Amino acid sequence: MGALTLPEARLNGHDDLSRFVRKDAGESKFGIAVRGAHCANCIAKIESGVRAIQGVANARLNLSTGRLEVGWHDDAVLPALVIARVRALGYDAQPFDAAQARDADRSEQTFLLRCIAVAGFGTVFVMGLTDAIWYGGTDMSGATRALFFWLAGAVSIPVTLYASQPFFRSALKSLVKRQTNMDIPISLAIILSLGLSLSQTMVRGTQVYFDAAVMLAFLLLIGRYLDFLLRDRARSAARHLLAMQAAPVRRFKQNGNLETIAAREIEPGDRVFLTSGERVPADGTLEDKDSLVDVSLVTGETEPVAVVRGGPLHAGTIILGKPITLAVTARVENSLVADLARLLEAGQQTRSLYVRLADRAARAYVPFVTGLAALVFTSWLFLGTSFVAALTGAVTVLVITCPCALGLAVPAVQIVATGRLFLRGVFVKSGDALERLAEIDVAVFDKTGTLTWGTPKLVNGDEIPKDALDGAASLARASQHPLARALAAFAGEGPVARGIHETAGAGLETDVGGVRLKLGSARWCGIDVAGGGSELWFRAGGDAPVRLRFRDTLRPDAARMLDALRARGIAVEMLTGDREGSAAEVAGEAGITEWQAVVDPKAKAARMQALRAQGRRTLMVGDGLNDAAALALAHVSIAPGTAVDVSQLAADMVLRGDSLMPIVEAVDVSRKAKSLVLENFGLATIYNLIAIPVAVIGLVSPLIAAASMAASSLVVTLNALRVAGGVET
Repeated sequence: MGALTLPEARLNGHDDLSRFVRKDAGESKFGIAVRGAHCANCIAKIESGVRAIQGVANARLNLSTGRLEVGWHDDAVLPALVIARVRALGYDAQPFDAAQARDADRSEQTFLLRCIAVAGFGTVFVMGLTDAIWYGGTDMSGATRALFFWLAGAVSIPVTLYASQPFFRSALKSLVKRQTNMDIPISLAIILSLGLSLSQTMVRGTQVYFDAAVMLAFLLLIGRYLDFLLRDRARSAARHLLAMQAAPVRRFKQNGNLETIAAREIEPGDRVFLTSGERVPADGTLEDKDSLVDVSLVTGETEPVAVVRGGPLHAGTIILGKPITLAVTARVENSLVADLARLLEAGQQTRSLYVRLADRAARAYVPFVTGLAALVFTSWLFLGTSFVAALTGAVTVLVITCPCALGLAVPAVQIVATGRLFLRGVFVKSGDALERLAEIDVAVFDKTGTLTWGTPKLVNGDEIPKDALDGAASLARASQHPLARALAAFAGEGPVARGIHETAGAGLETDVGGVRLKLGSARWCGIDVAGGGSELWFRAGGDAPVRLRFRDTLRPDAARMLDALRARGIAVEMLTGDREGSAAEVAGEAGITEWQAVVDPKAKAARMQALRAQGRRTLMVGDGLNDAAALALAHVSIAPGTAVDVSQLAADMVLRGDSLMPIVEAVDVSRKAKSLVLENFGLATIYNLIAIPVAVIGLVSPLIAAASMAASSLVVTLNALRVAGGVET
């Protein structure tokens, strides 16, 4: 497919789409709402078609949200050109807007339910008529049978044609654009079934298939609606986040009055009024005095959090207590909530090896099935059967070989699994991450900021005399050193000593009432001992020096998480750049026997490569810049939500909140998802191995073929829902 020219890209009312384009790490990105894509074949066609545009670096269609994410460098691509290409492929496309997408989803759901209701009515009515014919047997006269056939046709033809609109519309768009999709043979099977039945009714034949046509439409619609619900269920979290962009907010005007606007209209510098129970619409700072907020959506923290005046408030936070004024610092699309939504979508856009296999199978479906149906038709004619019998055999093949089960085998499981993990605090960034996580046999952890909190705490504060603690804290409050901040945090609010002099790399000192106060290293305080890296010394004049010991404490659930992994047959290691003593202390407390200290980034990466060379499948969990290379080299990787940006980008999954137990949840869900994917492939394969030969040799009618095909799709879809059930944690 060649590149589109500018005139082809003109869109009525959408020539200037620059406001929908965002910049991310030097790349321009544009989200498009795509309507009418229902299968893996649609994904492949749209993605390859958009990538054919000169300058496009990547294109990923998220079938769950209907969002196509397109990226390019510099200004090489016009957004209108991308939309024009998608429309040229036979799909509706427009700039992605969360509110419009939500309304479109509701319209699609209503339309599908209406089609199901109409098809369901037709199925019951027509089956009643045809049952009367079959059970009537020889007691029913030819005239009566013909009357029943005409009644069945009078109901089933308009009902089936109306209910099959989702398939007809999709097929017609593809044919107009000289493309193919799986709805073409489905539409062909329905139309041929109706046409064959009508012709047999007109010539007073003894076999009609009105019931097969309407039942085929009814059962296929149920499968499509279940697929819609699965996608809707998985994207509900991301849609909830994105919907905040359209929520009404009250903004202060220059004269101090309030005006109501959509959240997407907020600009940095605006002041927004929020009352108790309202969500913060965009990132900003608190203008009022201290406030209590609910940050469960943002961090997973279940307890209310106090925010001081001037402190940050992230989008998605719920205000508790008195009203507040928010000073906006970023647009809604640049907020933490928008980043979380994009992170969730990214996990569903990258497809795994299993999905790629399903894609190839789906792309080969149309030529294979139509060719097989044509072969059956000509073969039966060659063998001397009637035209009607040959056409019936071809219709049966078209109906029974629909690859819906194969197409749903992987997406249905992945959608439910990633949606469940999102609710449990795990963002899955890579589509095949769950598949790889299910294979791990060793987990390697960084120490600082991963197994531990990453911030030092005073551990012997209760042993220090109060006057010494107060004196040391008065110095510490004037410093930004991590140990000084930990000391000040332990001591709480209090005065700051005046006239403080700080010597870089040594410590602080001042005179208080003629007494020289010093806080810093042992040498700075005149003490001839071997000082450690996690300690401070305090000395007041000629008094005995006081040692303040600090330690980065283990996260509360770290040991339990490690025990749970070992119980699942996963070995555990720890790699840290910290010194030997600190590493040994944490390893002992966490129950880790395999660990290395003073490990630089190159050594961590080398360890990942060594484990790979041994045939091990490694999970790497880390948060620092020094972990980024190891995260990228691991079989699968996880970064805490507090990790630096580079590590989060390198990782396959990101944790939300402070707990480490979601790692175990992710392992359990990934193993169950893998099992269900294999089960679904097995079910689809077994069905096709049985159904195709049976249809080719004419042992089933179109009615039985329709029931069999739809039943296989329903089984696969319902089987995927099992991943949402409880797993061992």
